[in-house]
Amino acid sequence: MKNFLVFLFLLCGSVMLTGQDSRLAHQYFQSGEYEKAAVILKKLFEKNQNSDYYFQKYIEALIAMEDYEKAESEVKSEIKKHPKYMQLYVTYGNLLERQFREEEANKQYDLAIENLPPDINIINKLGNSFLRLARYDQAIEVYKKGSEIMNNDRQFAYNIADLHKRKGEIKEMIKYYILASNTDIKQLDRFKTYFQRNLTTQEDKEELRKQLYEKIQEEPDNVVYSELLEWVYIEKSEYKKALRQARAMDRKYEEDGTRVKNIGDIAYTAKDYDTAIQAFEYVTQNKSINSDLYIESKRLILQSKRKQITQKMDYTTSDLDSLQREYELFIEEFGINARTEYLVKEYADFLALYRNDLDNAIVVLKDLVELKSVGRFVRANSKISLADYYLMQGDIWEATLLYSQVEKDFKEEYLGEVARFKNAKLFYYAGNFEWAQEQFSILKAATTRLISNDAIDMSIFIMDNMGLDTTDIPLKMFSEAELLTVQNRYEESFVKLDSIIQIYPEHGLEDDVKYQKANLHLKLRDYDKALELYTDIYTNYVEEIRADNSLFAAAEIYEYYLQDLDKAKELYEKLFIDFSNSTYAVEARKRYRTLRGDNVQ
Repeated sequence: MKNFLVFLFLLCGSVMLTGQDSRLAHQYFQSGEYEKAAVILKKLFEKNQNSDYYFQKYIEALIAMEDYEKAESEVKSEIKKHPKYMQLYVTYGNLLERQFREEEANKQYDLAIENLPPDINIINKLGNSFLRLARYDQAIEVYKKGSEIMNNDRQFAYNIADLHKRKGEIKEMIKYYILASNTDIKQLDRFKTYFQRNLTTQEDKEELRKQLYEKIQEEPDNVVYSELLEWVYIEKSEYKKALRQARAMDRKYEEDGTRVKNIGDIAYTAKDYDTAIQAFEYVTQNKSINSDLYIESKRLILQSKRKQITQKMDYTTSDLDSLQREYELFIEEFGINARTEYLVKEYADFLALYRNDLDNAIVVLKDLVELKSVGRFVRANSKISLADYYLMQGDIWEATLLYSQVEKDFKEEYLGEVARFKNAKLFYYAGNFEWAQEQFSILKAATTRLISNDAIDMSIFIMDNMGLDTTDIPLKMFSEAELLTVQNRYEESFVKLDSIIQIYPEHGLEDDVKYQKANLHLKLRDYDKALELYTDIYTNYVEEIRADNSLFAAAEIYEYYLQDLDKAKELYEKLFIDFSNSTYAVEARKRYRTLRGDNVQ
């Protein structure tokens, strides 16, 4: 044991000294003191005979000193000792090339490649030796020959792909990345990352698609090629083609439908609702009615149809009638239970927000909340929506009771903060500004940035407008107008807002009144009037807190409702440049880049 400890001590000491010498040699080399570096590097190499690194650096130091004779003697000596170390011929060739002896250098390079043995380690070392010298063609030649002598065309496919990438040869890079990806399906995500990183244009992605299609014709049962082709279609935003590929694979490999549903999720996020609906319907038509995937897909069909109908705000009563019937048929068939809880919650929201049927929405949510098997988060979200709808009906007591329950059950959690914010907003509507202000001040430290920002805005708004006059009547009138808006009593809200300006001309609430009226016009689909007011605010009230909100709202109108993408892009750009500190700035930049055609992740 004692001898072992002594050995261990000496070994550790040797490693530490080697590390110190290595760092010192590096410092000398970097500072141009090549002679000192060479002395240390030679000692290190003699101690570590198997280290290519120290020998290579030693020769580089001699070359830097222009001691070519010594360098050549050392290299020849090593080649004599290790004739099968092909990388030594590259070192020798580089030495000759530095002396402008190109013909002799090329002979050494050719000699290394010609005598390449079937040894993976030697092949890799030789390839890396050429790579270090940026001799990409010869490195490619090494790996291609290595593949032949190892009788494995995939063995060095990644190395060859990387070299073609360095040369900017995209077509060849794709070819060998595809080949390399075929070695292990578990590594497929890694290669998707490589493709995503290196294929920057639609032309590059189209080249990948073409090559994959050819491969699939050659090997129709190869799942790797099919997986990659599906992914390419997604990257090209060709969701219908991705869906077609996913459905084919689902049938061929007798899968459970998850692959197809995932395409539906992606298409839904991209607002391609037609494709999303087709994907989800495939699941409901081809998979077991008893599976959770079936229920979820059925819910997503209705969610997608609702989005499809309402996204442009030009839907008809007939559209809503049809969708409502689908909701009702589903609930009739599957009932209200833990499996259908999300869909039932969405049905209640549909009734309240699009059918203006608060009574039935409340009945549905009450049944859901009272269900013992309902999930904790669905119950809490249902209580929040139930409170919202009670507030819309004017039942403030029931609303605050429900908000308070969620706040208590979800302390220090996101839903608790949402409930607290809504409760504070309720008291703001009721004109109890001091209590509301206290809650907003607490919520400034909310964990969710959106709630925190909204709480800060509300807190500043109340403080600004409470301190303008000896009376808080204008602010009460404004909060009452906001409540009327929440309750869909738009005409009364307009009257209340107009009366503020009439009774209190040039009051500090002027921009807020315009902003609220713009929001009302937007709800009523009067886009021209909404834009007129939003434009007035972000142009003439630049220093006010509503300016960036108005600019973002105007940009959204142009993007989603008027389909004027150039104007939307212009306003998004204005927002993140002129209002760089705005909470909307990051999102505005993202949307600007998307509209410009950038590949935004």
